[in-house]
Amino acid sequence: MTQQADFTEVLEVASKAGHILLENGAEISRVEDIMSRIASHYGVDSGNFFVLSNGIFTTGHANKISKSGGQASTYANVEFIPLKAIQLSKVVAVNRLSYDISNGKTHLAEARERLERIDAAPQKPAWEQILGSGFGAAGFCAVFGGGWLDCAAALVVGFLLYAFVLWVSGRYLSKIVGGACNALLATLLCVISWRIGLGSSLANIIIGAIMPLIPGVPFVNGVRDLANSDYIAGFTRLTDAMLGFLCIAVGVSLGFIIDGTAHGGMLEISMEVNPQTANLFLQAFAAFVGTAAFALLFGIDREHYVPAGVIGAIGWALYLILVRYCSATPVGATLAAATLVCIISRIAAIPFRIPAQGFLLCGIFPLVPGAGIFWFTYYLTDSQFDLSMQSGWLASKIAIAIVFGIILAMELPQRLFSHSHKTH
Repeated sequence: MTQQADFTEVLEVASKAGHILLENGAEISRVEDIMSRIASHYGVDSGNFFVLSNGIFTTGHANKISKSGGQASTYANVEFIPLKAIQLSKVVAVNRLSYDISNGKTHLAEARERLERIDAAPQKPAWEQILGSGFGAAGFCAVFGGGWLDCAAALVVGFLLYAFVLWVSGRYLSKIVGGACNALLATLLCVISWRIGLGSSLANIIIGAIMPLIPGVPFVNGVRDLANSDYIAGFTRLTDAMLGFLCIAVGVSLGFIIDGTAHGGMLEISMEVNPQTANLFLQAFAAFVGTAAFALLFGIDREHYVPAGVIGAIGWALYLILVRYCSATPVGATLAAATLVCIISRIAAIPFRIPAQGFLLCGIFPLVPGAGIFWFTYYLTDSQFDLSMQSGWLASKIAIAIVFGIILAMELPQRLFSHSHKTH
């Protein structure tokens, strides 16, 4: 094969790897690192890759120029990569392939074939995603104070909600309209279940039900991109996350308005913590169930569901211990718990051969201020503006605490976790 063909194929393979990574939830620094690693191993050290949140620019030139006056071998490619359903198992697979390449275990043609197989791998079956949504909703309903019947209601709503997401909003609606409709449907289903007697705490049922809609991937990736000085991508992804939160708020608000119009007034609800699920052990177990269910929704390999759930349970248990027994504020406890979750994710990444991002994205969810978003929306819809601002400000501070917790943990040098950089 000629040098031009070799050179072009190397950069095509590197671009294909970057494409798969970016559309399935990898952070920018990982995409750039893996693309450069592949190109360098196959002898194209001059390849240049510029990665944005939804696009990859690939340029390069061959090292040798014909002595007879010929032109240098050059390559340029621009790819637009739309966001799609996250499958972190593909990120793991490409990450492992890149290390096989750098260790000399994979030829260029084989690398291309493996990338094609990874890209063609199907999503989790619909029934499995629906189960993940239901159990995730039930688990987080308990985490935020729901009782057993409340969890049962959230379970059913979670099932129905994700069926709607998979077969209606995900196929036929735009991201903004679909996000608002998802939250609207979840709210109305929760209100109906509460009115027929399935569950006693409407607030906790709704909070649990909307958790599968929380845009955790763009939020966490945006934070990591900012920590890696990828400011354009970081702010773009955080903006995408904020838009997702706004869509949820709009949908929940419309649900209360529709119910209020039908029944002659706004529902009067209050914050409740059911003693049935309030003890520390049950709270940790609920966080485990919810986190493991979200690992399924994010497309992580099945063997990683349990460790992801354990990480989420540990982070939530630390939060509760600090708040209940150490008089810590929610913001301070969130900062400590987010830092611990990120550190444990980096440690667990090594034996499980998975990027730390996979565990972090799932393990951080019990700390996400889903309750704050709900109460901000409810009080705003009910024209209780002071309480709305208080809830919104607290949710914002908790989100900022999560950001700083992740940044602090990511600043720790990798040598503290392993002498090898093979999984991080």
